Amino acid sequence: MSIYIMEQDSYVQAGKVAGEVREMVRSRDWTGKTVYDICEWVEDQIRTRGAKCAFPVNTSINEIAAHYTAEPDDTLTVKSGDVLKVDLGAHIDGYIADTAVTISFNDKHDTLVQTAELALQKAMSLCSAGTKASNIGKAIERVIKSAGFKPIANLSGHSLDRYTIHAGKTIPNIWSFGGFSLSEESAYACEPFCTYSDGGGFVRNEKTKNIFALVNRKRTKNDEADSMAQYIWDNFNSLPFALRWLTKEFGDNARQTLDFLVSKKVVKAYAVLVEVHGKVVAQAEHTFIPQTDGPLITTYANK
Repeated sequence: MSIYIMEQDSYVQAGKVAGEVREMVRSRDWTGKTVYDICEWVEDQIRTRGAKCAFPVNTSINEIAAHYTAEPDDTLTVKSGDVLKVDLGAHIDGYIADTAVTISFNDKHDTLVQTAELALQKAMSLCSAGTKASNIGKAIERVIKSAGFKPIANLSGHSLDRYTIHAGKTIPNIWSFGGFSLSEESAYACEPFCTYSDGGGFVRNEKTKNIFALVNRKRTKNDEADSMAQYIWDNFNSLPFALRWLTKEFGDNARQTLDFLVSKKVVKAYAVLVEVHGKVVAQAEHTFIPQTDGPLITTYANK
């Protein structure tokens, strides 16, 4: 049985928004711009198209692979020579589109970026209902290694569910034993990551944590914290959010209150992910729904 029509329509609507915004991101020169300005601009583009942000826009530069979003008034700036990964998500009524693009502002990294895109294209050609996820990982690894690069082994694609970005199943970027077969009843994100051959091919957690998600709704007996937790639930449900999404409502105390919620395990904080040898990383990503004759790529957009 395929995914319900209403759900599919919402996934497709969200994907159209995300795909359009991704291509706008791809076409712009971001050098000299702060990551704060980039995140705010991209998120505004999602909202003005009638969708909501499924998570804070990730602006991960060079060896940072994922999970960096702007702090309030973040002054980190994209420089000439940088490689910028912009990972963005849109949702319609909780049905998510997750997509990413890497933009190189240094010619020497262009082939790395192109390889991530080629690996994604190859993966999409295989993503029919019934395809084993392990075979997709094998194909991604083969494309990346044949180009002289290395896949990031501990990052992967993932199944999606309503208001849930990582819904329990993974699409690897390397060949692996076992795994599952793609189902017409689910949506998935596929996201090859690659780095240079002298990289470690893995990411590690950095100390910085600036993406968060509500993980339970227990009361803390702190009125301000409980008010913030309720606000998070009402506005973001269980989807990830950023501190800068809270500052207008909670002002200067927002960080302290959020830290308190993290300490009480009401909110989880996600670490920035960095390539273990400090090598530049590239990423490409689509969301899709498997069908018998191939994938419905919800985030596809004409360039």
